[in-house]
Amino acid sequence: MKILVCISKTPDTTSKIAFVNGNTKFDEAGVQWIINPYDEWYALVRAIELKEKDASIVLHLVTVGGADCDPIIRKALALGGDEAIRVNADNADSFYIASQIAEIAKQGGYDLVLTGKETIDYNGSAIGAMVAELLDAPYISLATKFDLAGNTATVAREIEGGEEIAEVQLPLVVSCQKGVAEQRIPNMRGIMAARTKPLKVAEPAAVDALTSIVSYELPPPKAGVKLVSPDNVAELVRLLHEEAKAI
Repeated sequence: MKILVCISKTPDTTSKIAFVNGNTKFDEAGVQWIINPYDEWYALVRAIELKEKDASIVLHLVTVGGADCDPIIRKALALGGDEAIRVNADNADSFYIASQIAEIAKQGGYDLVLTGKETIDYNGSAIGAMVAELLDAPYISLATKFDLAGNTATVAREIEGGEEIAEVQLPLVVSCQKGVAEQRIPNMRGIMAARTKPLKVAEPAAVDALTSIVSYELPPPKAGVKLVSPDNVAELVRLLHEEAKAI
């Protein structure tokens, strides 16, 4: 069995967000880059757990980006995986990225593609579904549990008022969220081994991006706090009605 895990590079949540070039480009100066947590903590770790139970599983990682993504994919390899593939392209369009991943999946004949439910920078939640459509494979989103028995996957996901359990035959694409696995920290053995694991660079498939970024905007600054005396209920009601628009 072959598993492909999608890995994305995202800014650390503590990074200061700013834009340059007339608010058309993210300012990367001084930004600390990390593996997208949903990809790392859930999709990748669950794939590693499956491989630990079945040594015959081949586990590969894929990312779409420039050479600056290499440290991130190496860190992911330190957690586990046999090799990584980086599609040498820099494009934020979801369809473009999904098309590159789907092309790698087709060429590699993977049985299972795992991805995080979303990235913490764009929060699009679109890649998994697009990859599944391009592969003509079943897709289950927001998985909280994932188990394999032969070629049958049992996947649990939260729904309104309860939990849904689905059984699906491979090949399959699944997006993962909290509950699928628990976060791991790379150990020294894994870090050393990652240095020699194959990291293949593939040229992108000829695909036209469907969207482009026109500009970014920061949210408005937070207003100051207004303190109202507990005895002045009328003023509190007025502020909630006229300024906060809460009532």
